Amino acid sequence: MSLTLESLTQQLELVDQLLAGKSHMFEPQDLPGRYGRVIRALDHLLQIVGSEAVLGGGWAVWRHGFHGRMTQDVDIVLPANRVDEFLRVAAFSGFDILPQPAGRWPKLMHKETDIKVDILPEGERPGTQSNPAPTTMPHPAAMGAAGARLRYISLHALIELKLAAGRPRDDGDVAELIRANPNEVEAIRAHLASVHQTYIVAFDRLAQRAAEQRDE
Repeated sequence: MSLTLESLTQQLELVDQLLAGKSHMFEPQDLPGRYGRVIRALDHLLQIVGSEAVLGGGWAVWRHGFHGRMTQDVDIVLPANRVDEFLRVAAFSGFDILPQPAGRWPKLMHKETDIKVDILPEGERPGTQSNPAPTTMPHPAAMGAAGARLRYISLHALIELKLAAGRPRDDGDVAELIRANPNEVEAIRAHLASVHQTYIVAFDRLAQRAAEQRDE
């Protein structure tokens, strides 16, 4: 019970910190507490291997306007030719490499903070075994990466990856991001049109859902 109460207390404190900091926490390095520490640890690895990367997942959803989104993990997109070296360095720099079934993407555990880090490798195919995406993971440079320091994934690329994942939770994130960024809808749609027609169909459906929610 004490561990459960401690975990709940930490979550409530994090919510308060994020609400207070949403107007100035513009970079991953600005995240509070143990999340900021794991970001700095990842930056250290990126500098050693000379790689760029972007932060996606729930933290990117939060950064791009869905402030009710909370997550326990960190998702980063790495270039295909940097993944193996990144994992080798991580194993000697405060991270455990978590065992994964064959074919699954790598996962790390930051030992100091107990935060899991999901690696999304360039060139891999998102989605599920029964519903794979029609496209593969882009290079981080195409999603907002710059230099050997974590950057948030761009809004356009984040929505692309959410649609590629194709899960109900990801659809919900897209609808909330549309509601939070109404002035970006046409630009996002133009980006998706350059990627795959399937994403346009899904995006239009979710844009309609977002519009209906606004009218309720």
